[in-house]
Amino acid sequence: MRVLDYEIPDKLYYSKEHEWVRVEEKQVFVGITDYAEKQLHEIVYVEVPKVGTSIKQFQIMGTVESVKSVSDIFAPVSGKIIEVNNELSESPELLNQDPYGGGWIAKVSLTDFDKDLEKLMSAQEYARYIESLEK
Repeated sequence: MRVLDYEIPDKLYYSKEHEWVRVEEKQVFVGITDYAEKQLHEIVYVEVPKVGTSIKQFQIMGTVESVKSVSDIFAPVSGKIIEVNNELSESPELLNQDPYGGGWIAKVSLTDFDKDLEKLMSAQEYARYIESLEK
């Protein structure tokens, strides 16, 4: 789905801090949304969490630096980092080019699958949220 020129794929979960979650069994991939990367503009550096790090939902798990600003990446779920996208250290622009694919940030093993996902938005809810921000 597209809303106000932002791509918002179905079957993902979204946070108000503009991170997305893609579920694959009891693990999830995490990244920033198309809205977030467009607000940041040209991304030049990404600090990802280390593998093995425990994260808590809605707490800082890394940073994204652009030519415009530095922004925190908030964990949309709680769990343990089991993999990170090492390509981002060499090619941070992947977040701009492919935020929902090659620009994923981390793979997380969840501690409370259902509870965390209940606190996130569907694509339709996130689309309405983006529309409210653009007014």
